[in-house]
Amino acid sequence: MVDRDDRSSGRGQAGLSEAATQPHAINPATSVVIPAIMADVEEVEVVVAHHERATLRVGEVFLKIDADQTRTGVEVEAMAMAPIPTPEVLWRKPPVLALAALPGTALGRLGEPSIASSAAWAAAGAAARMLHDAPLPPWPGWSLDEVASHLDGECEWLITNGVVPAEVVTRNRRIAEAALRPWTPVFTHGDLQVTHVFVDGDEITGVIDWSEAGQGDALFDLATLTLGHEEHLGEVVAGYGTDVDLDVIRAWWSLRSLRGFAG
Repeated sequence: MVDRDDRSSGRGQAGLSEAATQPHAINPATSVVIPAIMADVEEVEVVVAHHERATLRVGEVFLKIDADQTRTGVEVEAMAMAPIPTPEVLWRKPPVLALAALPGTALGRLGEPSIASSAAWAAAGAAARMLHDAPLPPWPGWSLDEVASHLDGECEWLITNGVVPAEVVTRNRRIAEAALRPWTPVFTHGDLQVTHVFVDGDEITGVIDWSEAGQGDALFDLATLTLGHEEHLGEVVAGYGTDVDLDVIRAWWSLRSLRGFAG
């Protein structure tokens, strides 16, 4: 439930199956077909790149390169367990994981109006509910104490470094308090932002980027999905199909925003 790149350090390995934590054998058929597809592609798109991770798109294949194979292990096992559509794993040869591109387009982008239909937003809420109703993954998520401690550290850093005015930090920290309460753990995606949910018309075609999946607060996923798209919260909640505490969702918005300021 944290937004910094060090959030997965050492976390998530306990409880992973041997298949998820060991190098995967390459499917002979896949190893022949995929290079043939990629050979026809003239352009490589860098999707994400920093000192720990990089994601490249080569035609209809995404290549995820991660220095921390624990994260990759979590992603592979979470996708196998999830009861909702996920990208097909084409092959894995550490440090590279190859995934097939999903059909459709992202539900939206942060900072831009979403052109997705109301039904698509409701379908995203329904997909979140299906995930949250699934059996828990065996590896632990972030505890309440860890989230609170991390938030305290982020707020202190923001004020000390003058990144945003202290009153903004204090006000949002006060709102975020509502999220710091005991929750019943569910199977959460952990980073269910709009760019990770793909739709085709009114249907969900899949959800990507599962490296932060684990046991967590259901409302964190709903808040992440609607952050920056608050006008679609009602549609998401309608699709989710049960009462939710809107004050807690708003609290997670503030908490995630503070972490976003801290980078």
